[in-house]
Amino acid sequence: QVQLVESGGGLVQAGGSLRLSCAASGSISHINTMGWYRQPPGKQRDLVAVITRIGTTNYVDSVKGRFTISTDNAKRTVYLQMNSLKPEDTAVYYCYLNGYVVDSTFYPGPNWGQGTQVTVSS
Repeated sequence: QVQLVESGGGLVQAGGSLRLSCAASGSISHINTMGWYRQPPGKQRDLVAVITRIGTTNYVDSVKGRFTISTDNAKRTVYLQMNSLKPEDTAVYYCYLNGYVVDSTFYPGPNWGQGTQVTVSS
């Protein structure tokens, strides 16, 4: 059973920074993609950033130039560095894992983390 454990959320003033981390547990030998979604209050969950196993990244337009996604493959961890935060970035942030191999078995996913709250005050 693969689990994703997130950390790093919190309260920050506009213009500040936060770094989210998400570690995948289990004997994972291969990962296709990892990424982050967010869900503002009363709204749907939308993609923020994604990174593939070869390092290709993609971001939603609203965070380009401010957020950076990265991974530590050895630690099976994905990070989201968030700079120049705005009140509209306030949301619960969820990491996800898509397409992975455990003990030679492929799982399509997605698996989700429990979510971490990010609140940006104006």
